[in-house]
Amino acid sequence: MLVTVINNLYRIRSLTTLSPEDYSDKSAGPYYSSIGGHVRHILDIFNCLINGLNNEKIDLTARVRGKETENDPLEAQLYLDKTIEGLSELKQHSISQILTLIDDLGDGKVSTPATLGNVIFQAHSHAIHHFAIIGYILHIRKLTLPDTAFGYNPTTPINLVKEPKAS
Repeated sequence: MLVTVINNLYRIRSLTTLSPEDYSDKSAGPYYSSIGGHVRHILDIFNCLINGLNNEKIDLTARVRGKETENDPLEAQLYLDKTIEGLSELKQHSISQILTLIDDLGDGKVSTPATLGNVIFQAHSHAIHHFAIIGYILHIRKLTLPDTAFGYNPTTPINLVKEPKAS
C-alpha cells in the first residue's frame, strides 16, 4: 500500500519544475488557490500522519501551512522528499494499528478511532482529490498535466481517462 501511495506522491515532482510564477499563481477562480497551496496542503496532511504516529494521535488540524512550500517549487521538492522519507518509515508499523484521528468537521475538533491503514487511505484519496483541483488550475493556465491519469482516482476505468484536446 505505501509503495503505491509514495509512487502517486512522486507525481508532485513534475509540479516542482514549474516556474515560481506558475506554481504560486492564485488567479484561477472561484477559490483563487495556487498549485503550490494544494501541494503544501497534500504534504501537510501526510505529515500530520507521520508526526502523530509516535503518540498514536493523528491531528489533521496540526498542519504546518508553510508559505515557503506554497510559493517556492524548490522548497516543495524538499518537503516532498521529507514526506516520502517519513512515509517510507511507516513500513515498520502494522496497518491495523489503532490510532486516534482528530479533525475539525466545522463545529470544532472531533476524534474517532481509526487504523493506520484507514488514515493512509484517507490521506491518499485526499491527495488525488487535490491533484484533480491542480489539474483544473493547470488547464486554466494552459499548462500541461503531468500525465493523462493525473487527478483521476485509480478506480476510474481507463477508457474514461481522456486525452486532452489540442487547443
